[in-house]
Amino acid sequence: VSHDQNGVVKLDGTLGGPLALVMTHNQERTAWWKEGLIGLGVGVMYGTTSVCVGHPFDTIKTKMQAQRGFESRNMFHTFSKTVREQGVRGLYRGCLPPLFGSGIFRSTQFAVFEAVYTYLDHPLGHSELPLTGGLQVRVLAAGFTAATARSLIETPLEYAKVRRQTQQSWQFRHLYRGFGVTWFRTQGLMNTYFILVDSGRRHVPELFSTPLIGPFLTSGVAATLGWWVVWPLEYMKSQVQGSYGQDESVLRRMRRVLRERGGVFALYRGIGPGTIRSFIANGTSMIVMQWAQRKVSELGLRG
Repeated sequence: VSHDQNGVVKLDGTLGGPLALVMTHNQERTAWWKEGLIGLGVGVMYGTTSVCVGHPFDTIKTKMQAQRGFESRNMFHTFSKTVREQGVRGLYRGCLPPLFGSGIFRSTQFAVFEAVYTYLDHPLGHSELPLTGGLQVRVLAAGFTAATARSLIETPLEYAKVRRQTQQSWQFRHLYRGFGVTWFRTQGLMNTYFILVDSGRRHVPELFSTPLIGPFLTSGVAATLGWWVVWPLEYMKSQVQGSYGQDESVLRRMRRVLRERGGVFALYRGIGPGTIRSFIANGTSMIVMQWAQRKVSELGLRG
């Protein structure tokens, strides 16, 4: 890795060079603030693509987790009942908040990550954590900051979405209902995602360099594994924001599910449609974002 006279990062084509620097794209990096602005723009495309592709599966997942009458139905029964009673439009119920909002909070998460990750391009940021196979401090620092920024924007949008998906009205004064569980869920999700993407690009660089299928698999697998890690918290978030059952703490809700619905596996209710949504939506969205990042470079906007 080297820098030119203007401080622009130059990639030397070695394993320790570009792969230590690239995260959500593999283009030559510029100043940290400019990377943040670029991430803000291309992240909008990632977010809107994710909603357009994945919202029907998200609706099925939410109904299974937080709507009365769907507690014992599987993914296929939930799908058929929704289409039978509401039509195909029912699968896109509640899509407007995430359609507009997902572009905002996902662009924010990538903008903040890119800015912090690039800003920490110095010896301390490059410090590797022991027993992690080369994971650098700046990956965790950028992931933590990005997840917090996303949570602040995402919570009210998720609240409105869940209420509409479960056929309930929402109230302005409750917009931050479930912020705590959303923050913990997002920290686990985003840090898992960025760690896996970073690890994959360092250890299997040939995968990400493969056109289309590389970015699709990298993002789809990383996001899906991240969701698996935090799925019990996603389940609890849906119940809290959907006002399902008694008004109680997340821990009490979790204990109730464990006790009344069959143990640990009950906390993974809705994981089927959630997995399909995550893999397809995040894989497709990464292809779109990689294309946008490449166009930014071709247009000379990093210069």
